[in-house]
Amino acid sequence: MTSNSLRAAQVLWPSFMMAGVLEMLVFSVLDPSALSFGNWHPEATTVYSLAFFVFWGLIAAASAASQWMAVSVQRSETSDHPTPQRDRRRRSRHGTAQHV
Repeated sequence: MTSNSLRAAQVLWPSFMMAGVLEMLVFSVLDPSALSFGNWHPEATTVYSLAFFVFWGLIAAASAASQWMAVSVQRSETSDHPTPQRDRRRRSRHGTAQHV
């Protein structure tokens, strides 16, 4: 698994789980069949589906922002304390040092 796919999985899977929990909490209080948007009266399954994807997207965006900030902090901490560069040299066939 590449690092980008690992990061995506670290964001999408927990946000998927929390979107399911949030959906259960919201619709334990709210009746989706009682909702209407102007003249549109969506079915309950439509409301459940749309709400789930909205919850998932919002939680994933928040998780991705948190992960982005954590990575940027780690990068800035490592750049504040540079490690001494090693002098990399390779010997040629003739015995002289060449910089790599």
